[in-house]
Amino acid sequence: MTLNTPLGTLLAELMMIPGLSGHEGRVRRRIKQHMAGLGFSTRTDGLGNLIATLRGEAGAPAVMLFTHMDQLGFVVRKIEADGFIRVERLGGVPERALASQAMLLCVGEGRDVPALVANKSHHATTPEEKYKVVPYMDIYLDAGFASAGEARAAGVEVGTPVVYRPNVIELANGRIAGTAVDDRAGCAVILAVAEKLAATEKRPTVHFVFSVQEEFNLRGALTAAQVLKPDISIQLDIMLAADTPDMGYRGDIALGGGAAMALYSFHGRGTLNGTIPHPALVALFDRTAKALEMPLQRSAHTGCLTDSSYVQLVEGGVASIDLGFPMRYSHSSLEVVDLADLDALARLLAAGISAIDGTFSLDRDDYIG
Repeated sequence: MTLNTPLGTLLAELMMIPGLSGHEGRVRRRIKQHMAGLGFSTRTDGLGNLIATLRGEAGAPAVMLFTHMDQLGFVVRKIEADGFIRVERLGGVPERALASQAMLLCVGEGRDVPALVANKSHHATTPEEKYKVVPYMDIYLDAGFASAGEARAAGVEVGTPVVYRPNVIELANGRIAGTAVDDRAGCAVILAVAEKLAATEKRPTVHFVFSVQEEFNLRGALTAAQVLKPDISIQLDIMLAADTPDMGYRGDIALGGGAAMALYSFHGRGTLNGTIPHPALVALFDRTAKALEMPLQRSAHTGCLTDSSYVQLVEGGVASIDLGFPMRYSHSSLEVVDLADLDALARLLAAGISAIDGTFSLDRDDYIG
């Protein structure tokens, strides 16, 4: 697959739209436009989640299929008198990936300001500095301004969103590198699934949710779930690819190996939360993958957390599962994904969800391990 396919074109377009956590408006408007083109009406809740509902069999469990629109980055913390800009981190931005990165100060559509993370001149660094990762509190951005007044005249203020400068690079073998693959790829997949399910007569009621603030506090989808009260939640996000020299010990997930299913996720870094999937959903997608004669990769990992950790606790409990796609170099400015994996995930979801009917049991005791 290439960027010239409908899925590739859509993904590239979404990756080029900045949307820091809490500032997802541009992304939301583009997704809303695409959903309207598919014949869906949408609504936005008070937090900013975009929701569309496709009605289906009344007696079948209702499904909430969701992913997040936002991306990580920074907000402006201070504008120095000489025009340099200090920032506060929003989300898990890796400091080791920041030096000399191109950034974008999001002051308004058509008015955004390019900048870069300053990197001390090599010829002036001491031997100790050459091997030091600079803490984010010590970095500053250079946008070319000569004074704080110039920065403010350009629309930059304390609180201005800052993201990696949007970028899309087409690599060999249908692989795409760039910004905000996490989780604009999930958004593109849900849009593809919505189109497939709209053309399917046999299906349950499905709520498509594009959530906000996942990179900030992982609870953006919670407000949607509290209102929708789904029986089943299916969350889409990255699965850590373990096929590079530095990641082999983490598991067997491989780029190009197809869609993936998480059997265990736990944050393990101060947040006692994670997701152990409902056995009915594990069985459903295992069965669906076999019927489609496609591989389904399996993941079990510590260090990641998704909204499903909180959505599963709504009301009396929601049967939940995390599905996703392999991705390399998470939270860097150039994440990498394989378009064939995204296509496989869309086909798996459409087939699996359409198989949920009034006989589908969510009784855990019907699934004896």
